[in-house]
Order: sequence, then structure tokens, then C-alpha cells
Amino acid sequence: MSTATYTVVGMTCGHCVSAVTEEVSAIPGVTGVDVDLATGGLTVTGTDPVDGGAVRAAVEEAGYQVAGG
Repeated sequence: MSTATYTVVGMTCGHCVSAVTEEVSAIPGVTGVDVDLATGGLTVTGTDPVDGGAVRAAVEEAGYQVAGG
């Protein structure tokens, strides 16, 4: 089991959380997604380490950005 955390920028409502959760959940190997609207926190759990690039791409597909790098 592997867990990674990110900060998502631009979320303002429950729909934002749903969109990010849906896109990140679709990444192969992801077993859990927890999004905190108040902090922008995104915790991704997977059977193996999840590709950070895939997480960034999924967040961008939902219409938001991952803070940093």
C-alpha cells in the first residue's frame, strides 16, 4: 500500500471535490482518494506507488492544478 499527498489549487465547492475525486479515482492502481475542500489537500492511496504525473494530469483534467512543481 502506498500513500501520496498533494495540494490542489482552485477548488471552491463540493462539485470541485467530486470532479477531482472522480478523475483521480480513474487512475490505474488507485484504491482510495480523499479530498479536503478547506485545505485543498488530496491524499491518494494505491496498491503500488501512484505516478505523480498521472495525478497531476487527472487534477488538470478536472480543471484544477496541483500546487508546486
